[in-house]
Formats: sequence, structure tokens, C-alpha cells
Amino acid sequence: MSSLLRLATAGSVDDGKSTLVGRLLYDTKSVLADQLDAVTRASVDKGLSTPDLSLLVDGLRSEREQGITIDVAYRYFATPKRSFVLADTPGHVQYTRNTVTGASTAQLAVLLVDARKGVIEQTRRHAAVLALLGVPQLVLAVNKIDLVGYDEATFTVIAEEFASHAESLGYSRGSVLAIPVSALEGDNVATRSERTPWYTGPSLLEHLEEVPVAPDPHDSALRFPVQYVIRPRTPEYPDYRGYAGQIAAGTVRPGDEIVVLPQGIRSRVEQIDTADGPLAEAGAGTSVTLLLADDIDISRGDLIAAADAPPRVTDEITGTLCWLSSKPLKPGARVLVKHGTRTVQALVDELHARFDEQTLSSVDSPDSLELNDIGRVTLRLAEELSVDDYGVSPRTGAFLVIDPKDGDTLAAGLVGERFS
Repeated sequence: MSSLLRLATAGSVDDGKSTLVGRLLYDTKSVLADQLDAVTRASVDKGLSTPDLSLLVDGLRSEREQGITIDVAYRYFATPKRSFVLADTPGHVQYTRNTVTGASTAQLAVLLVDARKGVIEQTRRHAAVLALLGVPQLVLAVNKIDLVGYDEATFTVIAEEFASHAESLGYSRGSVLAIPVSALEGDNVATRSERTPWYTGPSLLEHLEEVPVAPDPHDSALRFPVQYVIRPRTPEYPDYRGYAGQIAAGTVRPGDEIVVLPQGIRSRVEQIDTADGPLAEAGAGTSVTLLLADDIDISRGDLIAAADAPPRVTDEITGTLCWLSSKPLKPGARVLVKHGTRTVQALVDELHARFDEQTLSSVDSPDSLELNDIGRVTLRLAEELSVDDYGVSPRTGAFLVIDPKDGDTLAAGLVGERFS
């Protein structure tokens, strides 16, 4: 079992997500004493008899929602069984794009609904985005169960409706778990509650500790975007030529055969350097410097890949975009595409379809993509990129679309067919 779980939260406004996140931090003793004291004082000032745990996260969230960025707040907590990185995203429909950012590296997503309202439009929208991103595990936290009298029938109806919706998005029943919770009272958050005797499953924290998730893709083919070429040219290192970056996927060892793309030149890894000395092996997520057996003209933006399983080199990308800008996207637009460490000019060649996450259908040949729309497009590139399908390698199957005029991020993109 992986010792680290990356998860994201999603939900609609006022569903209690801030309180749930605050409860997780509080119950895992991940809150500093001065933070808790400040929350307690603020709660007393509001006339509350117990700490308002949502205040642990609401301050930063309100600041974040002032702008139109795609930043996400990350929370870190741990139990004796596992460490967690939680991507906390805003809930308002205007910030659906934040879900894309927060869930892009998540192994599990906690999707909240209000027990009084059930599955709503924003719930279905978030579930569709999570499915498109390939998040493998979902938890439906049916929150505020205390406000419906801990009613089993209410919970069952919501759980069944969401399970059916998740199945239509491609999730199996085994990858979706519904849990009745009260973030305010603490029911089924860290420990199982006596007030829901009809619920026999784990608490939210117990599930997060035990859920089996795939580790980072160390066993996939090597993908190493070059960030920087190191040439000291000092008396001590007169001929040193190293290629620095972070391994996006796979594992590398001295002696491995590689190919440098887009040039297509083959070589062999001679040494793996780090600040702490050479390594015999390095895996995904590790920052290293690779030394090759041959002198090759390599620069930032090139990709070092496994010679026996290289990515596709292309000057055209067909993929799925989540449009993040208030400015609509139309065919013929000139944009920049950032993939790995490389940024190239591109032209929007065609808008094939727009996905309707409510009806789970697509609208063919739309005139444009508007804010929060998800669509399938073809981009023609001024220079070749080395890409994988997102389903094969998320790190090298994802890209950003950038406004060439001001550098704003316009869209998050996934290479390949994510819907039809």
C-alpha cells in the first residue's frame, strides 16, 4: 500500500466542504496550537460554543476566490498509517476549472453533497470532470446527515443516484463509496458514528487510510523532460555535460538505452547525478541530472525517453480542453501550447465537440468554447512535440493553452479521446 495518498475535494457552495477539511485537519492533530486558539476566539466572537472548524481554511479560500487564477490550496496531514496531500478547491460553479487543477494528480477525490439537496447540477459537473481526468477512486460524502435526522432512506436514495451517474461516466461500483457524514458533529469523519447504526462501512478517514491506490507510475516507460543543460566548464569539470530535470514517468538506470526527442537520436545513460551523489536508479518524481554516453545537441524542452517505448512525435494534437478563460475559444485562434518544459506556437484548427456534462452527450462542431466548457479540439503546432495519450502517461499527456498576448492560462488539455 502506498504511504502517500494524493486526494482532492470537490463540491458545491455551502455543502460544508470547508468544515469537512477543517475536521480532517483537527481530528488528525494537524492544526498548530496558535491556529486553533485563533479559531476558538473567532468562534466565541461569533457566539458559538464550539470551534468553527471551517475557519481553518475559509480565510485562504476567500482570498483565492477573489481572482480568476487556477491556483489550488494544498493541505498536508498524516496518520500513523499514511500521509496525505489534499488539494482543496472552491465550490462555486465559476471555479469549476479549479477542480481540473486540483484533481490533475489526485488518486482519489472526495465529492461532497448536502443531504438536504442531494445530487445537483454541480455534483454531476464535478463527477464528469473527475472522470475525464481519470481519477480512479471516488468518495461521495453525504454531508449534513444530522440535518435530516440521520435518515437511512435519504442517504440510500442519494447514494444510489450518484452510483448510477458514476457508472454512466465509466466508474465501477467498487471504485465509488458513499459515506454519511456530519462534518460539523464529526459523525463518520475520523471514527464511525453510533448515530448511524445502519451504516456498516468505514469512516472517511479509515477509508482514506486503507483504500488501495496505484503508486506513481515508476513501472511505465521513461519520460524525462529536460529543464536545464549543465556545463560547468571548470578546471575540475572541464567536459561535464549533464541534463537536469524531473523524471515525469518511469525509472532510469545507468546503461539504459534512450532516445532524445524530437531529434530521434539514440544513446545510453552513463550516470545519474544528484546533489547528494550518484544514484543506481531513479524513479518518477525524482529530480536528477542525466549524463549520456554520446555528445548530443540537447536543450531545454527536449525529451529523453525509453528507446523501446518512445512517445509520439507530432505537429498536431487532438485532445480534450477544459476552457478556463472568460474569453471564448473559436477556430482559427492563435495560442501557445506548453507541454512539459517546452512551449510552442499553435493554431486552433477545429472544434470537434463540446461535452454536456449534464446529459453526458456531446454537441458536434460548436461555434466556440465558453468559460468552464469541456471540448474536443485539434491544434496545429508550429514545432513538433513528443506526446503520449493522457490515459497512458498523464504527465506527458497533459498540456496548457496560453494566451500569447499576456501569458494567461486559457485551458488545461489532455491528449487523446476522453469522450466521443
